[in-house]
Amino acid sequence: MVTEKSKILFSKFFGSNSYVRWGILIGVTIVFTIFLYPNLVIKTRIYKLGDVAEKDVKATKDFLIEDHDSTEAKRREAGEMVLTVYDHDAGLAAKISRNVKTAFDDLRAVAEPEKESQIENTSEPAKTGAAQSGNRKKLIYENIRKMKPDFEEKIGITVSDGAYKILENESFSETIADLIIKITTEILNNGVVTNKELLLREIDKGIVLKDIGTKTERIVNKLKLFYGLDQAQTMVRIIGQPLLKNKNYTIKNLIVDFAQKFIQPNITLNKSETEERKQKAALEIKPSLYKIKAGEMLLREGERVTKIQLLKLKTSQDRIQSEQMLASSIGAALIIFSILLMTYMLHFKHRDQIDRNQNKNLLFIASVLITFFFIARISASLSEAMGHYTSFGISASSVAFGIPLAAGAMTVCLFVGLDLAIPFAMLLAIGTAIIFQNRFDIFIYFLISGSMSAYWMQSCRERKVFIKAGLKLSLLNVVLVTAIGGYMANLAGFKLLWDWAFAFLGGIGAGIVTAGIAPLVEIAFDYTTDIKLLELANLDQPILRKLMIEAPGTYHHSVIVGSMVEAAAAEIGANSLLAKVCGYYHDIGKINKPLYFIENQIDGINRHDKLAPSMSSLILISHIKDGVEIAKQNKLGQTIIDTIRQSHGKSLISFFYEKAKKLRGEDAVKIEDFRYPGPKPQTREAGLVMLADVVEAASRTMANPTPSRIQKHVQDLINKVFSDGQLDNCELTLKDLNNIAKSFIKILSGIYHHRVEYPEQAFLNNGKGKNGSPDRQPPKQIQDISEENKAKSPGRLKRLGLS
Repeated sequence: MVTEKSKILFSKFFGSNSYVRWGILIGVTIVFTIFLYPNLVIKTRIYKLGDVAEKDVKATKDFLIEDHDSTEAKRREAGEMVLTVYDHDAGLAAKISRNVKTAFDDLRAVAEPEKESQIENTSEPAKTGAAQSGNRKKLIYENIRKMKPDFEEKIGITVSDGAYKILENESFSETIADLIIKITTEILNNGVVTNKELLLREIDKGIVLKDIGTKTERIVNKLKLFYGLDQAQTMVRIIGQPLLKNKNYTIKNLIVDFAQKFIQPNITLNKSETEERKQKAALEIKPSLYKIKAGEMLLREGERVTKIQLLKLKTSQDRIQSEQMLASSIGAALIIFSILLMTYMLHFKHRDQIDRNQNKNLLFIASVLITFFFIARISASLSEAMGHYTSFGISASSVAFGIPLAAGAMTVCLFVGLDLAIPFAMLLAIGTAIIFQNRFDIFIYFLISGSMSAYWMQSCRERKVFIKAGLKLSLLNVVLVTAIGGYMANLAGFKLLWDWAFAFLGGIGAGIVTAGIAPLVEIAFDYTTDIKLLELANLDQPILRKLMIEAPGTYHHSVIVGSMVEAAAAEIGANSLLAKVCGYYHDIGKINKPLYFIENQIDGINRHDKLAPSMSSLILISHIKDGVEIAKQNKLGQTIIDTIRQSHGKSLISFFYEKAKKLRGEDAVKIEDFRYPGPKPQTREAGLVMLADVVEAASRTMANPTPSRIQKHVQDLINKVFSDGQLDNCELTLKDLNNIAKSFIKILSGIYHHRVEYPEQAFLNNGKGKNGSPDRQPPKQIQDISEENKAKSPGRLKRLGLS
């Protein structure tokens, strides 16, 4: 359901949106311009490296040429001049100092009370003091041991148990901490680099040292001053030597070990930043250009083409070609778009065919136009090739006369009519003339040829019409090429013969091409041609035979409706063949439930007597949907499918509506439940089918159908349908309705006319009556419309069928 709904929405958008039409016009313009590109390029000799120049080539204008090698060399040089970027973590020493000071201060706060207690114990009695001192020492020792993980976390390194014991014995001396900080800070402030060997490669240029904290930069040239990691480890002992000379061996090693652990690189290579700066510097280098003056010799005849000459030549040609192609393509696009827009506004926009089928016909015309533009483009190249390389002396213009471009106009006429085929032929002739380098003779030839071929394809109802039109076109083409040859003063013997031969073949070919592509167009665009309608009008079609067998009453009704609408369509200038076929198939949906329709009930039993009016209404309405499905299955074409949908419009099933009101009350019945879903008839042919269906069905109930009764009957029914608004969208005028009424009255009077009564005495007298002639009948007064009828029908819009 969702898919079907989306398809309907897409079809509605594509079919009615004006932007689609503009898109089609612009699309044709773009495609045609693309076809023209080969003719817009200036044809020049293309040289390769080492070729010998055939003639001197000079610069026509001043232009600049780029020296790629010089540009690349300058860009490489610019990249090499960029200094390598190193990141400097200047705050690393301060961070380590804070960590060391904090860790030592926290442990010292715990260890200091032990010293104070030892001083106090000297004044107390020995026995009591020893006991209390031992307990305090034990408690402090346990606390310090427990704080080892916290100490390691704060200081940022792992501390061995032995080193921790030494620090404990020294009560985490502030002097030890200060010495560690002093040695570490001095080394880190000097700078420690990860890979000093890599750093020293930049000793000639220097480096950019970027402080990661402040984002400031400075250039450093003295790179040897920085320590490598191993060198920094060694410098710990060298720097600590004078500071630790008064310390014992254990404390000295402890301080050196701690300082070495704290040493880490604070100068690191920033590779990504360096590469980014090199690329930026290279991009800032502008191309190296030098000027070539107008008239300067680019290539001399007889010289071998060198690399620099080839570069100059290519730059000159590319510049000229790009300017020529840009200007010419824009000009060609504007010209063809203006012609297309003018043709659309004058000939296509307000045509009934375009309005009814909206964008489908425009897309079809555009597709045919592009297809034959493509054929013209290919044929132009082939004609030139044949003119140059064949040994029969065939000129390119002779081959051009054989292109079956008239098939385009014939195809358009076949599907959308002559009124649209003539402007199409003009568009095709203009485009083809442009493709053939603006040749006036080509324009005249294809304009007349295309227009006349479309004229001969009108009302094509037989396959042989293609061949007949092709033969007529062949003879016309021969006359045209003769006239063009005389006008161009080019009537040489052999050339004229070749012109005749190709022109004749072009006419025959156009007929054959049209016959070949017609079925493809029918399938692709869902068109219904008169040829297909003639096939469908054959009463031996399987669907009609099935209708005759399973629903004979409906079959007979459909045949009569077909005859009525055919005659009426001829009266008002509509498509009589289409109307007849639509009349044949408008009720095929009744095949599914034939016995629920009165014309097929031969046993006198009406199945609706046992059904609720609403159910009966649903069954009657369903034959529209069933008919559409059957038409799709049998590929009857969109025109017939649309007519099936529109054959009852949105008319009311009044019998069951009135019955429902009597059974359930007027307030309990919705009138929408008893109306056909529509839409209302959109074409004159669909409107004819609706009128004929109503009139023929109702005429079966007439008692004693005299001509006057038939006339009143037809008038009343047509007026009723008209007054109900069912014909609002199908462009039938009051004049058309009057002619339709006359046609219906004539046919129904012929069907229900009175037979001659032969008196028994006449047969006894050898076929002669009282007056001696069996053909003589008593005169009958037939009143067209009585005064009584006028009184009963005061609302009649017009006395249809009388004028």
